[in-house]
Amino acid sequence: MRIAIATTSAGRVELLDPDGGLHLDCDAAELPERVARLEAEAAPRWVWRDTREWAPRLLGAGVRVARCHDLRLCGAILASSTAVAAGGSIVRERPTWLPAGPAEGGLDPAAAPAPSVDRGPALFDFEPAPRGKAHGSPSVADLAREHDRQVALAAASDRPSSMRLLLAAESAGALIAAELHAAGLPWRRSVHERVLEESLGPRRPVGGKPARMEELAVAVRRELEAPALRLDSQADLLRALRAAGIGVDSTAKWELREHEHPAVAPLLAYKRLARLLSANGWAWLDEWVVDERFRADYVAGGTATGRWATSGGGALQLPKAVRAAVVADPGWSLVVADASQLEPRVLAALARDPAMAAAGRGRDMYRSIVDAGVVATRDEAKVALLGAMYGATTGDSGRLVPQLARAYPRAMALVDRAARDGEAGRQVTTLLGRSSPLPPPSWHVAQAAASQPDATAVEERRARSSAREWGRFTRNFVVQGTAAEWALCWLAGVRTRLAAMEAGGTRAAASGPVFERAPHLVYFLHDELIVHTPADQADAVADAVRAAAEEAGRLLFGDAPVEFPLDLAVTGSYASVGA
Repeated sequence: MRIAIATTSAGRVELLDPDGGLHLDCDAAELPERVARLEAEAAPRWVWRDTREWAPRLLGAGVRVARCHDLRLCGAILASSTAVAAGGSIVRERPTWLPAGPAEGGLDPAAAPAPSVDRGPALFDFEPAPRGKAHGSPSVADLAREHDRQVALAAASDRPSSMRLLLAAESAGALIAAELHAAGLPWRRSVHERVLEESLGPRRPVGGKPARMEELAVAVRRELEAPALRLDSQADLLRALRAAGIGVDSTAKWELREHEHPAVAPLLAYKRLARLLSANGWAWLDEWVVDERFRADYVAGGTATGRWATSGGGALQLPKAVRAAVVADPGWSLVVADASQLEPRVLAALARDPAMAAAGRGRDMYRSIVDAGVVATRDEAKVALLGAMYGATTGDSGRLVPQLARAYPRAMALVDRAARDGEAGRQVTTLLGRSSPLPPPSWHVAQAAASQPDATAVEERRARSSAREWGRFTRNFVVQGTAAEWALCWLAGVRTRLAAMEAGGTRAAASGPVFERAPHLVYFLHDELIVHTPADQADAVADAVRAAAEEAGRLLFGDAPVEFPLDLAVTGSYASVGA
């Protein structure tokens, strides 16, 4: 059963089952009760334009739905997927009332940071270019017709089963994002304040630097012989470093570490504290932590690969220093699970590379690569494998990648082929059917200019560089995007299992009416999740998290001999994990 739900022009709410004859009209205040009753009686799939329009208000009223179809997110996937038939009788274009997906738009390789082993995923964290504003408000009949269109496109695709799974997982992800915000991550303000005071010193008035930062700034100025230096000005700092004989092209920490100078250590310490103050300092604490909960604004499908983003709060970049503030409520525990070396394992499964799959049997894939005699050390294995996935051609990565190619030919052929497609301006597609964006107009302009008979050497170099950059993007897209699909299926499996557990007797009131007595997801970061659970249910939750990971592997890769082990801990404090 499916039920479309929309707001009418009169401000009321309309619900329609186009297949079963149900057609209801109710006041907005009545909606939670109506939805709760239908959910209990029929467990329908709710069809709505955007989960963000409906899930928060339902959760706030104590109502949680099991399934939905998010027309906005699913429409964005179908609109660009190479797996979807371009012709035929099914209209591929979306209606004008359907908003663009959160990651739609082009990525200019000239503006994108070059990927590296340290910050490769940053390549995909670009600002979305929206398709345009939606026009008009749909009726429930409009929603039902759009749902029919999307279902038909998925059925007519090259991989209908995979596409259906992707759309279901993406929609489940939208529900989970709303639920993570509603429940919130348990956060002890007193612990956070203690961390800040120990690291920075006492809180200063607005505009004043904390004491520890001032001390470090004085030390940097002294060592650089620049008493008036403004450390927060990148241009001034770069000039002062060069004047002191430190030949750097930027103030990045990795570049500073290459120089032995007495100013470097205090400068790096200053930059670390400045980051803590700006990203998770007192102002952040005042804005984002309310009633002992951090409620981030997650954006499901927020990047081109399907990885999530956030529109506020920085939940995807919580430094270790503040994780001590993530503490379970009294009588509750945190179950923290991290999928070990997810992307390399996904590559092995995607490529059906038996040698790489064998290396992935066990908890440390990099150590297995060393044991197989491919490279000499674990660090070399990590650098080589990540370099292969992100297209590194220089340094240690460039030197070691050929050794990987000889040992794991199928895996390396897969990412090499994806890179060639990108360099030619073609799309690449994940296992389930999400496709990469096409290059932006500036990319095509550069390629066209280089193909002219009178093209200059500068134009040819620019075209080659932009082609390589886009190839590096598509090289990892298939791996990172498929890993995101695995993680979505894992999340959805955990959510379903948690919903089936009995409510406990211990109450976590700050988690809200839906989650105050039941185990619930509270955090997600690409390949890591946290469940907040009554302590007496922690072992059962841990089993559920493991079972969901195994199920996700089977859903995506069938009988591929690749393991997806978890680093899993039951704890009272996030800071204790990996300590």
